[in-house]
Amino acid sequence: MKDKLHQLKLKYQGTKMAPAFNALHTFLYTPNETTHSGGHVRSADDLKRTMNTVIMALVPCLLFGMFNAGYQHYSAINGFPENFSLFEHFLTWENFLVGIKTVLPLVIISYGVGLAIEFLFAVIKGHEVEEGYLVTGMLVPLIIPVDTPLWMLVIAVAFGVVIGKEVFGGTGMNILNPALTIRAFLFFAYPTWMSGDKVWVHEAVERAGTADAISGETVLGSLAAGSEPTYSLMDMFYGFIPGSVGETSTLLILLGGLFLIFSKIASWRIMVSAVLGSLAMGLIFNGVVDAGWLPTYSKFYALMSFPYWQHLLVGGLAFGIVFMATDPVTGSQTNRGKWIYGFLIGFLSVMIRVFNPGYPEGVFLAILLMNVFAPTIDHYVVRGNIKKRLKRLKSATIYPKSSDEVDSLKTETA
Repeated sequence: MKDKLHQLKLKYQGTKMAPAFNALHTFLYTPNETTHSGGHVRSADDLKRTMNTVIMALVPCLLFGMFNAGYQHYSAINGFPENFSLFEHFLTWENFLVGIKTVLPLVIISYGVGLAIEFLFAVIKGHEVEEGYLVTGMLVPLIIPVDTPLWMLVIAVAFGVVIGKEVFGGTGMNILNPALTIRAFLFFAYPTWMSGDKVWVHEAVERAGTADAISGETVLGSLAAGSEPTYSLMDMFYGFIPGSVGETSTLLILLGGLFLIFSKIASWRIMVSAVLGSLAMGLIFNGVVDAGWLPTYSKFYALMSFPYWQHLLVGGLAFGIVFMATDPVTGSQTNRGKWIYGFLIGFLSVMIRVFNPGYPEGVFLAILLMNVFAPTIDHYVVRGNIKKRLKRLKSATIYPKSSDEVDSLKTETA
């Protein structure tokens, strides 16, 4: 098999289809090209391994989302179980089969359309296929509602890859996170599908004889409507609640974040500062409510009075902080810039969530906004460091070793 692939490689070498074939070949086998001269940094890490590491952190969220799709489906029809059992009511084959039927097509469409465009641009431009979309293709199905029509996803993925990535030059050149660009396109182009105020039920017409969607608001949807959520803290932490496919389980998101930090793929500074930013904004809103400055009939009251730390347990805030804000291409690069960048993401996410009750989820808008300002943040951080060093240099004492060095210093300062 390997010999046949090598013969095909020689056949396509130098043709327009060489980038596409090389991408498939290196996906199955390690490239056999090695350098023979010059100094090189040897490392076991490369772009493909980095992308695969992130995907491994996302797989538990994907599997949980499949089980949760089935659990929400049967619970919406038959009612939520009173004495919940993890193995009897959640981790069942019935739930998983529903999840496969609903979530797997989203994954296939996301990868199929996105990689097809990547291959097309590689062939047209004559460069190798880049592995950057491997993570984007997994992120997209996890941040959208499970009932998103496939045709809608095709349009959104095509828009996100072409406009959000390829027009900037491909992987490593984009200024906006491609997955969030796709999510933003769906939000602004089809807002009624992204509202998250329904629990989608698979084949509900045959099973219940009703409409294909049964009312069952998410936690944020309930708060935006002015009512208290009916889910317990443990349900919100473990993820047994309605929501986008991979964003419900805070526990698995936390474990995925720790895995990325341990593998040195993601920045812990961005994660910690984003959490602190969201807590700070939540505390401000709680303080306004506790001080009695906001009437109880206000449409913002439910979201502003929501305990500040519980904002991390609902919606896509935790998922966005761990897997989106830490994107090394679109985020800040300096250490101090990462603290500022992450803090503003968390701060703005809760602010947008509260002041936009029509769609109480602002993390993707906050991240996209800070993607735009990340280079500016780094610019001023670098300029600040330069000014500090120049100030130190002016007050530094220089001890020349010879009279020639003294003459040269006098000439330079003259």
